[in-house]
Amino acid sequence: MTKKIHILAPAVLALTLLSPAVAQAAPDAQCFTPNAQLTVEEQRLAATMPAGGPAVGPTLVTQAGFDPLVADLSQQLCAARSLPAARTLVTAAGDNLWQTAVDRAQGRRPGLGTLDPHDDRPLYWARLQMTKALRQWQPKFTVSTADRTALLTALDHGSRGLDSDRLPAGSGVKKIMVSGFDPFQLDGAGVRISNPAGAAALQLDGLTVTTPGGPAVVQAVSFPVVWSYFDQGIVEAAYGTAIKDAAHRPDLIMTISQGRPGQFDIERWAGDWRGGFPDNLDASSTGPVPAAAGWPQPADQFIETTLPYQQMQATPTGSYPVNFDLLFCVWSDSSHPGTGQQVCRTDAPKPGEIAAQGGGGDYLSNESMYRSNRVRLGLGATAVRGGHLHTPVLGVPTAPTALTDPAFEARRTAIANQAVALVTAAANALS
Repeated sequence: MTKKIHILAPAVLALTLLSPAVAQAAPDAQCFTPNAQLTVEEQRLAATMPAGGPAVGPTLVTQAGFDPLVADLSQQLCAARSLPAARTLVTAAGDNLWQTAVDRAQGRRPGLGTLDPHDDRPLYWARLQMTKALRQWQPKFTVSTADRTALLTALDHGSRGLDSDRLPAGSGVKKIMVSGFDPFQLDGAGVRISNPAGAAALQLDGLTVTTPGGPAVVQAVSFPVVWSYFDQGIVEAAYGTAIKDAAHRPDLIMTISQGRPGQFDIERWAGDWRGGFPDNLDASSTGPVPAAAGWPQPADQFIETTLPYQQMQATPTGSYPVNFDLLFCVWSDSSHPGTGQQVCRTDAPKPGEIAAQGGGGDYLSNESMYRSNRVRLGLGATAVRGGHLHTPVLGVPTAPTALTDPAFEARRTAIANQAVALVTAAANALS
């Protein structure tokens, strides 16, 4: 087989009122240091097109009208006079960035920027501008490494929708939780890349779907394309926390990522193996999917989807075909996984076989399905439907120096809208 390498993450709200310890003052010129060590992702903020010109990420942020949010955070950081005040403003900034991105995507901010509202890239690059500022921040009070890490986590999680609660309480409304992904494979000309799964998540967050059984409400989050974040349990924290909350427990969970060209794939199997393809930090990881501390996790080699795939396939949702992907791969020598040949089939795994790939490959798309459903089963939530949807590959703008073009935007809109329609079809299938 050809190995699939793919991922698979109202008006602008004012920042939450800050504590009196935050003064509304002009930024201190000494508040930031250019010498702070940045991540590989943050370093890409300086990346330009191969022919030169302005930096791609910041340009997309400006074109979407998100740059005032970044500037506000920088100013507020310089004015912060205590760690609790900084924690308040950082949390508010992350939540505000996510909500602004959702509102812009869903048409509630028609005057915000000039970029296509379906474009997911400004959220990604604005988040990195904010984390870069927080990493370079030099307050006049002591901030330990652990403190700064906690602030970065609060900002990151808020800007991914992980702090929002869209799911209502009670049994009168069906509840659906989905996830998308950041852009990935960003080196070189790839710095222009968009991820239609991330665009779909922005369209889905807070959506209310009318179904024969009553309304269904969707909550969406967006995951990083980073192995170490998954090691830290970001998937389990998102889906596991929702499943543990009996009053707000989702009836269906669906991870969404970008897959193969020209079609949607509903994956039958997720496998307990990561294949080492470099992530957005240029880091690799190979081997069984690590456990996430604090969560019950059965040791299944493969987990089968329980999404209503027949109804999703039978419902007219858009121009792309919708395939039910039966493929999975095992190691030929189960006593030495990671060595030897992979054997790929379309029947069903046998007891004792060791996963080499799920239907979605062995990258973070497969792992998002595996982790979210592993914790679902570990928590005993067998009545909750779960699985993974791969979108078609979006590609890049046609001209090598263009940040966008009408055909690129039309493809992304078509993919995101069909993903919304497929989630709606799944919601309609819930009893």
